[in-house]
Amino acid sequence: MTASQNAQFTSKATLSPMPYNPLYDPLVAPDPGAGCAYAPTYWVATAGAPPDDDGPITGDVDADVVIIGSGFTGAATALYLAQEHGIRAVLLEANRISWGCTSRNGGQGQNSTGRLTRSQWIERWGVDVAKKLDTEVRTGFENFKQLTTEFDCDACDDGHLYIAHRPEKLDFLRNEARVLREIFGYDTRLLSAEEVHRDYCDERDAAGALLEAEGIGIHPLKFLFGLIRKARALGVKVHPGSPVQGWETRNGVHHLQTPGGTVRAKRVAVCTGGYTGQTLNPLVKNKIMPILSNSVVTRPLTDAELKATNFRSLAILTDTRTLRFYYRLLKDNRLQIGSRSSVTGADAANPRHLKLLTDAIARKFPPLAGIQIDYSWWGWVDVSHDMMPRITRPDPAQSVWYAVGYGGNGVSSSTWAGKRLAERVAGQDAGRDVFKLPIYDSPLEYPNVFGLIRSPAFAPFRRFGQRFLYKWYWLRDEKF
Repeated sequence: MTASQNAQFTSKATLSPMPYNPLYDPLVAPDPGAGCAYAPTYWVATAGAPPDDDGPITGDVDADVVIIGSGFTGAATALYLAQEHGIRAVLLEANRISWGCTSRNGGQGQNSTGRLTRSQWIERWGVDVAKKLDTEVRTGFENFKQLTTEFDCDACDDGHLYIAHRPEKLDFLRNEARVLREIFGYDTRLLSAEEVHRDYCDERDAAGALLEAEGIGIHPLKFLFGLIRKARALGVKVHPGSPVQGWETRNGVHHLQTPGGTVRAKRVAVCTGGYTGQTLNPLVKNKIMPILSNSVVTRPLTDAELKATNFRSLAILTDTRTLRFYYRLLKDNRLQIGSRSSVTGADAANPRHLKLLTDAIARKFPPLAGIQIDYSWWGWVDVSHDMMPRITRPDPAQSVWYAVGYGGNGVSSSTWAGKRLAERVAGQDAGRDVFKLPIYDSPLEYPNVFGLIRSPAFAPFRRFGQRFLYKWYWLRDEKF
């Protein structure tokens, strides 16, 4: 992305925009900066004019509700607070609007949340709870689907293909299809490799696929801009360049220190995703494992390349690797693909992580081997230690709520999380059965060892375990 392209996203009131820091790491950095430029993503370069904002905080401010983070969750929470509860929140963003997860993801809206499949929901909580959770997640997906019709966000409602990257994965997909169909009532079916190649794309990794009708690809930043514009029209104040650099609570009032002044609030909602810093608040310290995800977008494919790869759909695609690849053809005929690779921010720019993606393109779509990469970036995904998000008030004695931990499945579920979070912040959750579901009725957990003990003492060693697991996952996915 050129300097001129990045300049169009500078807040009118931001006097000293800071350069993008590609090595930022939320586990080691005190905060993500103030007013920093966006990552050089395809979404930033093609989103068009950003919505107006209210500039950085200048002076002390009093607010009823403050929301920290202006991504999907923060924007949706602000929107629903104003629209359904008459509460005009103040939204604080450290850098540019939607600087973190929302401007860097793959734009894949799936009928899911967290890292667990529905069969794993049954294993963990039983059929009855799993069915209730499915109803909640499905309702959220339908709400997301409706929102995509309200904003010009390049929405493609072509479904989702879960690609078996090896024949050995077909039994897993066959069981998932059965569970989705027989227990949850979805119209899912298993496709052969020939059907994938004939009707969707000539994906050479594919040994078959699970077809889900519920899958929508979007331009995430255009979608977010729509949410922000709608929220601001209802009176929400949006302040970029205003990181929370200190947090004290005195007599029940939260004092949030930003570079330009202190914001005093009765209630605070934390919606910072994978960019949740360790020093923000003790309630979130060591509760999220930020995981890096790399992504690229190619130059537009030629007609000959489209014919050679037989792309016939804009369906969103993921494969069955544990460190899955997520990919799709965009509306302007570019290929987008992403996956996990680097462990630390300091190593994020290592060329081997880009090579992982270009090798995947060559393996999955041989006619595109060596294709020009026009955009390359990475960003942090918020993975909870038990693989499921939380939208809750972790300490009943404190007027603080959070909605985090989507594990890479937050494009659709985060906006519904914002709606539920708004209900909780507005005090409309008491006694309602839906808030007894696992994602609502308990706080985020600390990391554990072998699934036996959960303790903050293990937090400093998480990345040692992550390095080992990444190697094990590769062996299991590719060799065993």
